[in-house]
Amino acid sequence: MPPITRLHLASGNPHKVQELQSLANASGVAIEIVSARAVGGMPEVAEDTGTFVGNARQKALALRAQLPGDAWVVADDSGVCVDALAGAPGVESAYYAGPQHDPVANLSKLIAVMRDVPVAERGAQFRCVLFVSGPNGQEEVFEGFCAGQLLFESRGGAGFGYDPIFAPTGFHQSYAELGDEVKNRLSHRARAWARLAAWLGRGGTAP
Repeated sequence: MPPITRLHLASGNPHKVQELQSLANASGVAIEIVSARAVGGMPEVAEDTGTFVGNARQKALALRAQLPGDAWVVADDSGVCVDALAGAPGVESAYYAGPQHDPVANLSKLIAVMRDVPVAERGAQFRCVLFVSGPNGQEEVFEGFCAGQLLFESRGGAGFGYDPIFAPTGFHQSYAELGDEVKNRLSHRARAWARLAAWLGRGGTAP
């Protein structure tokens, strides 16, 4: 199989393109992350499977359907799973405040819902699934997790989504305060990418 030099990202979110490219560069993998916007835009996808893997697969296949047969696509489905909310918002993280897919509204809602939850019960976990779809029906799944707890208020100007209220275990700062260098070392997406990068390093084959 020829080396994979380009992955089309099944997302219209420019932050995810930048983050994955940064992760790729840091991992030493010579690969270009191409936004769906560069190939006609991300098709509408009903993320209704109820699982991170299922939703990521739907997105990957939707974008791949409009690309040449030899193209490789990666889709990200991720979210924050809060212990006190029985794992919510989880797979609904992007739509927590409603179907408008508004990150600011989602963050505000989670802050409000968790306002009276004590520190000892604010445990949470970020989870990321990276789903790769390639020629001849090849599919690969890479997962990453990062445990931590939710802060009471939004802090920091970096990051996106729920980053301003999530402090990873061992840190008092939020993802949005720690900055890209630290976040790209320990985040759920960084850990999922590390597994994907190892796969790319093997030429896209099993261990």
